[in-house]
Amino acid sequence: MKKYNVVVVGATGAVGQEILTILKERDFPVGELRLCATARSAGKKVVFKEQNYTVQETTADSFDGMDIALFAGGKASLEFASAAVERGCVVIDNSSNYRMDPEVPLVVPEVNPDDVKKHKGIIANPNCSTIIMTVPLKPIYDAVGIKRVVVSTYQAVSGAGKEGIEDLTKQTKAVLNGEEYTAKKFMHQIAFNLIPHIDVWQDMDYTKEEMKMVKETQKIFHAPDMKITATTVRVPVYRSHSESINIETEKKITAPEVKELLANAPGIVVQDDPANNIYPMPVHTAHKDEVFVGRIREDNSHPRAVNLWVVGDQLRKGAATNAVQIAELVVKNGCLLEKR
Repeated sequence: MKKYNVVVVGATGAVGQEILTILKERDFPVGELRLCATARSAGKKVVFKEQNYTVQETTADSFDGMDIALFAGGKASLEFASAAVERGCVVIDNSSNYRMDPEVPLVVPEVNPDDVKKHKGIIANPNCSTIIMTVPLKPIYDAVGIKRVVVSTYQAVSGAGKEGIEDLTKQTKAVLNGEEYTAKKFMHQIAFNLIPHIDVWQDMDYTKEEMKMVKETQKIFHAPDMKITATTVRVPVYRSHSESINIETEKKITAPEVKELLANAPGIVVQDDPANNIYPMPVHTAHKDEVFVGRIREDNSHPRAVNLWVVGDQLRKGAATNAVQIAELVVKNGCLLEKR
């Protein structure tokens, strides 16, 4: 089997570590592996497939001889993506830096896999909440069309990084012990609370996170006229985002028809048995790659709308797994760059 040289940028962070886990689990054909991060993390040791690697500081030379660069997020791609492409290395970027660039494909493999063929060196990985939503939207969109989507998210603290996890852990202990804890990541108490505010404010008092879901979904589906509105909420859960999605369809579709569509769609697990209290929950979907769907029912206020409850691990399918799946598509479709 042909192997490919891979560099992971941001290898010591939560998403970077998850990417390494996914590369191993999916047995991606890695030839040479290069692990990079900031100067602060350089020198750290990381184990991949029982081999020790020393993390290097990311420089333009980090991409020499590499075939695929998996950027775990942050600002690194702004500084180094062009250098990687110049050296013949395909960039798969988990940050928001290139998502809305018209020259950069934004890909969810279960939704728009052919878009990888259009890349000019960079492929963007969508926002985690967008990925988790678009996977179950796809079979419904193909079957009956989608006119409007109303989504509310319940997002785990690990979506805010290690500091978000630390805030929830230490603040919960502090509250239970009657002590004080000053949060490092969240502007309000997250323990035993919900925060209806993720990322910065934008027009009409929507947040950047909410508008990501709107604009990215429209781009992924090549449907700029699809109506979407979102409310994103941080909840005191460690891992896996949940979403309540109301979908107004172009044509009528029943709940049993939706269940059948989703049960036969790639990357989806249907857990929908109200009589036995079976439905997706974060505690059961963490560390899994599929998007889980339940509470499938027709909207009792609209003749052509359905409701879904959707849960997915935002560090895996919402980030690392989707990125590695994109890399698999690049290899499968022969979309690598020529070395210069």
